[in-house]
Amino acid sequence: MNSWKKVALGGASVLAIATLAACGNSASSNKSSSTSTNPKDIKGNVTLMVDTATVPSYKTLASNFMKKYPNVKVKVATNPNGSANAKQDIAKDPSKYADVFKVPNDQLGALAEAGYINPLPAKQVSWIKSNDIAIAGKAVTWKGDVYAYPQDQQSNIIYYNKAKMATAPAAWTDFTAATPIGTDFSNSYNWYPAFLSNGTVLFGKDGETLKGTDADSAKGVQVLNWFAAQKANAGVKNSGSALLADFQAGKTSAVLDGPWDATNIQKFLGKNMGVTTLPTIDFGSGAQQMQAFSGVGTLAINAKTPSADIPAANALAQYLSNEDSQMALYKEQAAIPVSKKAQNDSKVTSDPVAQAVIKQVANDTLMPKMPEMATFWTEAAPIIDNAYLGKTPAAQFQTQLTKFVADISKAIN
Repeated sequence: MNSWKKVALGGASVLAIATLAACGNSASSNKSSSTSTNPKDIKGNVTLMVDTATVPSYKTLASNFMKKYPNVKVKVATNPNGSANAKQDIAKDPSKYADVFKVPNDQLGALAEAGYINPLPAKQVSWIKSNDIAIAGKAVTWKGDVYAYPQDQQSNIIYYNKAKMATAPAAWTDFTAATPIGTDFSNSYNWYPAFLSNGTVLFGKDGETLKGTDADSAKGVQVLNWFAAQKANAGVKNSGSALLADFQAGKTSAVLDGPWDATNIQKFLGKNMGVTTLPTIDFGSGAQQMQAFSGVGTLAINAKTPSADIPAANALAQYLSNEDSQMALYKEQAAIPVSKKAQNDSKVTSDPVAQAVIKQVANDTLMPKMPEMATFWTEAAPIIDNAYLGKTPAAQFQTQLTKFVADISKAIN
């Protein structure tokens, strides 16, 4: 369920989306969906597009849905480019794209501005508010309207080898004091939150303010200096794509990673797998709680879906987002649920990975939904990686941050 791991790689290719004029049905097309509560009254043909690895799980769920909604036919399709690329894929031809599709919450703003998705009906909005945790509802809200159904949540956490660490250290310096921790400084999803940890904000405190980023400050420069210092830190290994291989081989004793790799790590560490929330880091002005980007996986409805099929599309998306479906996806795909009841299920409360994610999310910044996130992903990664690699002299840190903030503060729609 790793929707964000590759998103930073495709930032430039999605810029064109926000330049397109709004298309598809009007916002009222979705809001006017059928008010009938009888499943037999809902009719239509719906295509569902999800990530390749999750297709078997969704086929089972779709089959169960069609038993409850006998007059709806669902075709489950795979997204060969992954849900992280939904934004640019739908732009190729919205009329040929799936009716219901998996998409990370940070893309919803751009999709809404381009007219590819419409606000959900009031009844479904009320259902989301009653069914899911508050941050999930916030994640699918753009400019006051709700545009998608929340399904799962993600955040970076720390996995560690209990054979090398009896207990999880609370500070970054303790994690790196004896044996290396593995990470990937080229991934801005992993490491831009360091700026947030040090007290800056991205697109304002609300995540929707175009000129609300303040990384071009003394606090931002502090973070780049910290990245530069990690190159000489023997307790840090920039494993990159070899993150899990290094961990399995014992070259690292811990890794900064997410719930998507829990199953693989469990296989090679077994009873020695430890998991914890992110530690504190001192960037130069005292210890700060390390943040991650909190992301929410969602299901959105294509605005080009024929109006006659909109009720069926909403019914399917809601069904796939209910407590039972979230628990099924949790068991099969390790997707951490956002349903209030699901999070209180004994299977979730006894799962150390799920609990680490849920606890870490409370410290995190919700990933913004601004269309300008396309520019953000393109520019953030090299700033961080080049500081770590020593390619950017410290004297240029302020200049780079000033340009970065100016660039992501320009409206692209």
